[in-house]
Amino acid sequence: MALKEVDRREARKAIWKLRRKVEEEAEEINFLNIMPMMDMMTILLVFLIKQFSVQQLAVSQPTGLQLPASTAKRQPQPAVNITITQSAIVVEDDAVVEVKGGQVDAKWKSQGQQGYAIDPIVSALSKHRTRLSRLAQMQNQTFDGVAIVMADRRTPYRLLTEVLYSAGQAEFANYRLIVMQKGQ
Repeated sequence: MALKEVDRREARKAIWKLRRKVEEEAEEINFLNIMPMMDMMTILLVFLIKQFSVQQLAVSQPTGLQLPASTAKRQPQPAVNITITQSAIVVEDDAVVEVKGGQVDAKWKSQGQQGYAIDPIVSALSKHRTRLSRLAQMQNQTFDGVAIVMADRRTPYRLLTEVLYSAGQAEFANYRLIVMQKGQ
C-alpha cells in the first residue's frame, strides 16, 4: 500500500511540473504581432491591382503579314490565335496547313476543293477547345468559343471564310478580326 501511495505522489508531482512548464511556455507568447502580415498583404494587393490594371494582350505580328488598317480602338481580349499568312495557317504558333496561291490544297479538305472545312484546322482547334473547356469548367465558367483571327490584307475572301467555317466546326463560333490602327 505504501508503494502505491508513493507512486501516486510522484505521478502528481510529475503532472504538476508538466502543467507548470506548459503554463510558462504559454506565457512567453502572450500576443501576436500582425503588423508585418498586414504590410505583406498590402504589398500583394497593390502588386495585383497594378498587374491587372496594366495587363493587355500582346499580339505579335509575324514578318510578312500585313494587317488591314482600321479606326477601331478596342484592345483584343485573350483567346485562341489563328493567323493566316501567305504561306501557312497558324494556330497558336503551330503551322497546321500550308497555303499556296491563296488557297489550301484539296487533300486537306474532307469535301475536296469545293469544301469549306479544313481538317487540320478543325483538329487543332478541337484540341484547344477541349483544353479551354476543361479550364472553364474548373473555374465554374462556360466556354465562350472566341477565336482571334489575324489575316494578311491580301488574303482571298474564300480562304478567310474557309478558316472561319473550320473554326465554327470546332465550336469557335465567335471571331475577333485583328487589324492595325490607322497611323501605326
